[in-house]
Amino acid sequence: MRLGVLDIGSNTVHMLVVDAHYGARPAPAADDRTVVRLMRYLDDDNMVTKDGVIALREAVKRAMLFAERFGAGEVIGMATSALREAANGPEVLRELEEVAGLKFQVLSGKEEANLTFLAARRWHGWAAGRLLVLDIGGGSFEVAYGVDENPEFSASVPLGAGRLTRHYLKHDPPLEDEISVMKAHIKDEMKPLAEALKQLPTPDHVVATSKTFRSLARLAGQLVAVVGPTERRRMSRSDLEDWVGRLAQMPAAARTALPGITPERTYQIVAGAEVAVRAMKSFKVSKLEICPWAMREGAILNYLEGQRDA
Repeated sequence: MRLGVLDIGSNTVHMLVVDAHYGARPAPAADDRTVVRLMRYLDDDNMVTKDGVIALREAVKRAMLFAERFGAGEVIGMATSALREAANGPEVLRELEEVAGLKFQVLSGKEEANLTFLAARRWHGWAAGRLLVLDIGGGSFEVAYGVDENPEFSASVPLGAGRLTRHYLKHDPPLEDEISVMKAHIKDEMKPLAEALKQLPTPDHVVATSKTFRSLARLAGQLVAVVGPTERRRMSRSDLEDWVGRLAQMPAAARTALPGITPERTYQIVAGAEVAVRAMKSFKVSKLEICPWAMREGAILNYLEGQRDA
């Protein structure tokens, strides 16, 4: 079947169209994204503003027309942390469901982590052993660990790059005091995750997903020679640490000249880098590999499992 996955995230409204059936690798046919950066449309009461609703409606309309143009027979709709936590999130979702003509699944943070883990497990295979999977989104940070397709441990904390930027980094480039306060907050939020992971066997393989990690790996990582056309990168903590301070000292406009730092990510890459390096420190990770698959691919795999059992 040709399947569309519409993901309303904290940064983008993303439509991924794939050719997929149970037992086969989902093959991307086309994708389209609209950068919304929903966090900037939240007011002091954590309500999505009227302008934010308009931006979301237009992005969803565009995504559905894109899916139709590329022949998607069915579309899965998902919404993550920004809409999940918005005070008027249910009302906004009802509007968007009318525009899209479908029902959105509002994923919990744990569900996000579990779907991402499933995608990483299928991509890396059983030979990867115990997997530790890290994912930095716009609104939250997910971590999952396990040896099977369902993780033994998974959790989500509000350490998304967009959320942290909005709350802590008020200047461009950010002030040292802003960075210090943000780093202390990140460290505190990571502590219970680190304690939980400490009780589990050491992972055999650590992988990271999400655009933030991919951007950082293009900047601070190294290409890995693999079979196939998909680019793969590894990144060491020491190489990332070399860049974190430098990113914070540069204005956002200047960061776009760096490899992997796109205009839509440049404002929040500093916060994302701080989360990444703190996670690697807290979890005793010296090196990780970037996984090309993430939550959307996990949602596709999960959907196909359900279709088989129906």
